[in-house]
Amino acid sequence: MDKAQDLAYSAQESVLRTNKMIRNTYMLLAMTMAFSTVTAVISMAINPPFLFYIGSVLVSFVLLFVLNRKQNTAAALPLAFAFTGLLGFGLGPLLNHYLALQGGGQIVMTALGMTAFTFVGLSAYVMSSKKDFSFMGGFLATGAIVMLIAMVALLVLPLFGVHMPALHLAFSALVVLLMAGFLLYDTSNIVNGKYDNYVMATVGLYLSIYNLFVHLLHLVGVLSND
Repeated sequence: MDKAQDLAYSAQESVLRTNKMIRNTYMLLAMTMAFSTVTAVISMAINPPFLFYIGSVLVSFVLLFVLNRKQNTAAALPLAFAFTGLLGFGLGPLLNHYLALQGGGQIVMTALGMTAFTFVGLSAYVMSSKKDFSFMGGFLATGAIVMLIAMVALLVLPLFGVHMPALHLAFSALVVLLMAGFLLYDTSNIVNGKYDNYVMATVGLYLSIYNLFVHLLHLVGVLSND
């Protein structure tokens, strides 16, 4: 009897921890998304050079490394806001570029709507089904390595006079699929209690949403002949 009670108590504690993890993660995600939106609007008003977008992405890798090292300290939350705020600010030049095109407002809103639909749809599916997508870990890790190699190649090739628009398009399509996979994977790990740090869980979801939006923006722009 005591053993059964202990098991029931442990199960209840596990459910409470998971629910707290979900609540904290999505609350922080909403806050960081709002903060990065504010920094993006400020950046659009300032209108820094387009290279600032690339610079923000490169600096974010350093911040992500520091955040990973400090994830269990008091510095984790400020670093998370610095990380998401920087990426939001870096979006300013990119958004201004698309908004300056004919039909640019529609392109941005379409990409934003598709990003929101994908995130909400995949999250709702995982939360309702409780399906475990942890088996995707190896595939996603391999995909991330390929994505980084392709990104470096796309940055270096133009320096040698090589321009391949089709490769940029294929890269964006790959990133969209990969980010959808990461949303399934991360949400599954959050819902099934496999993550114990809500700051890093938030950053993982934020990165997936950010990259999904940026590359949907590119794909929608190309399909709009812009």
